Amino acid sequence: MQHSRRTFLGAALGGLVIAPALAGPAEAGTAWSRVPAIRRRIRPPRFPARTFPITRYGATGDGATPCTEAFRRAVEACAAAGGGRVLVPAGTYLTGAIHLADDVELHLEAGATIRFSRDPADYLPVVATRYEGIELMNYSPFIYAHGRTNIAITGSGVIDGQADATHWWDWSNDPPPSEGPDKRLLAQLAEDGVPVAERVFGEGHHLRPNLIQLYRCRNVLIEGVTVKDSPMWNIHPVLCRNVTIRGVTVDSPRGPNNDGCDPESCVDVLIENCTFDTGDDCVALKAGKNADGRRVNEPCLNVLVTGCVMRDGNGGVTVGSETTGGVRWVFAWNCEMSSPRLERAIRIKTNPERGGYVRDVHVKDVKVGQAADAVIEVALNYENKHTGPHFPDVGGIEITRLRAGTAPRAFTLIGNPGNPIRGVKVSTSVFENMTEADVVTDVTGFELRNVWVNGHRV
Repeated sequence: MQHSRRTFLGAALGGLVIAPALAGPAEAGTAWSRVPAIRRRIRPPRFPARTFPITRYGATGDGATPCTEAFRRAVEACAAAGGGRVLVPAGTYLTGAIHLADDVELHLEAGATIRFSRDPADYLPVVATRYEGIELMNYSPFIYAHGRTNIAITGSGVIDGQADATHWWDWSNDPPPSEGPDKRLLAQLAEDGVPVAERVFGEGHHLRPNLIQLYRCRNVLIEGVTVKDSPMWNIHPVLCRNVTIRGVTVDSPRGPNNDGCDPESCVDVLIENCTFDTGDDCVALKAGKNADGRRVNEPCLNVLVTGCVMRDGNGGVTVGSETTGGVRWVFAWNCEMSSPRLERAIRIKTNPERGGYVRDVHVKDVKVGQAADAVIEVALNYENKHTGPHFPDVGGIEITRLRAGTAPRAFTLIGNPGNPIRGVKVSTSVFENMTEADVVTDVTGFELRNVWVNGHRV
C-alpha cells in the first residue's frame, strides 16, 4: 500500500533555520562520536624524497608517442630504489595500462595529462579484478595495483580515459558487440562456483575495465587530480584499508556507468573535498554481489564523505546495489548536491538477490538545490525484483539538517513484502518545493521530527 503524506504547496517557511554544522567534537553519545577515531586511523602514506621523471625512461609528452614502456620502467626503478615519486611532467602522455608498486607515488604536475589508449589490446594480459561485484580475470584497469602497500596518485594534472560513444561506452548496450552476454556468463560462472582463475574474459569479450582500480591494497592516497571519461567506474578501491581520496575532480558526466568513486569492501575510507560530475552515482559504496559476494564475504566499513560537491549523477551519496558483504558505519556531512540531472541525493539500493546488510548510515548538514527524483531513496526492489532467496537487512538510517530545494518527492522508501526497511529517521530538515506525494511501502520505524515540507511541519 502506498503512503502519501499531506503536502502544502506555496506556504512560507515561517522563519525556520537549519542549525549550522557543529564546529566542535562529534556529538557525544551518538553514532557521530565514532567519527574522530575513524578519522585518526586514516593516514595518507608518505614517500621517500626520490623522484623518477618518466621522461628519463623514454616518455615523450606529445600525445602521440606510446609511453607504456616508459611508465613501466619508471615504476620499476622507483620501487627498486625503495620508493619515491614517479613524476609526470607537463605534457600529454599516451599510454596503456599503468601498474603501481609498493611505496610508489604517481604524481602529475600542473599541465600534465595521462591519456589512455583506446585499443583494448593495450590492457592485456588479463589481471585479477572485479566487475560489478564479481571477481574475474579481465582487461587491466587503466591504473591498477594489486596487493600493494603505500601507493598514491597525486598532483594537479588530468587522467583521461578517452572513452566515448565509439570506444568502450558502446559495449554497454545493443547492438553487439555488447557486454550483456558476458555479464550473464560471468554471473553464471560465479553462481556455479567456478574458480576465479578460470573466469577468463579480456580479449574477445566486452566487460569494460575501470579507470583506476586498487585491489587489496593498504595505505592509499588519491589527491588533487582530475579524472575523466572512464570506460565505466572512475575510481574503484576494492578490499583496501586506509584509503584517502581528497580534492579530486571527477569530470565524466556523459558515460554509462561512469560512477565517480566506488569503495568496495573497503575499511576506513575518507572521501573529502571532491567534486563529482558523473554519468552514474557520484559516491557509491559496495560490498560484492550475489554468490560471489557471499564467497568473498567482506563488508565495506567506516566510510567518511565530507565537503564534497555532487552535480550530475544517479545518486549523490549512494549505497549499493552490490551490498552482499554488508555496508556499515557510513557518515556523510557538509556536502552540496544539485543538478537537473542529479536524480537522488541520498540513495540506498539493493534487492532480494543481493542479501547482506546496510546499517548505520548517518547524514547531516547536506544542502540539495535540485533533484530529478526523490531527495532520499531507500529501495529494496532494485531492478524491479521484490522477492528472492536473499533478502537484504536495511535500516538504522539517520538524516538530520538536510535542506532540499526542488524535487518531485522528499522520500521514496520501498521495502520488500515481509522484509521491511527497518528504521529511517529524519530530523530538523526542510524540503521546500516537492511536487508529488511520497512513496512509502513496507517500512517500519519511519520517524520524522521537526521536518518541514512545502512550508508546513509534517
